[in-house]
Amino acid sequence: MTKLTSRLLALMALLLFRPEAAQACAACFGKSDSRLAIGMNWGIFTLLGFIVCTLAGLSCFFVFLAVRSGKTPPNGVGPTPPTDFNSDSPDKTAHS
Repeated sequence: MTKLTSRLLALMALLLFRPEAAQACAACFGKSDSRLAIGMNWGIFTLLGFIVCTLAGLSCFFVFLAVRSGKTPPNGVGPTPPTDFNSDSPDKTAHS
């Protein structure tokens, strides 16, 4: 690189990383009663609400599965479902 190119890069880096550009927002800087801090708090509570609703939905789903599996008889023992008889079965009477 030439001297001119390296000087331009150094000048651009100095302008980019000047201290005025690195100031904190109002919430981090100490003005906790500003509108920016209030808006950030509402955003945090909104996202927290979405997370709580999602976790509540998942937990309700797993409770539903647990209740449903509790209603199932163990080892498949229970009333047998009705079976369809074949037409050649001796137990079936012929319809006229």
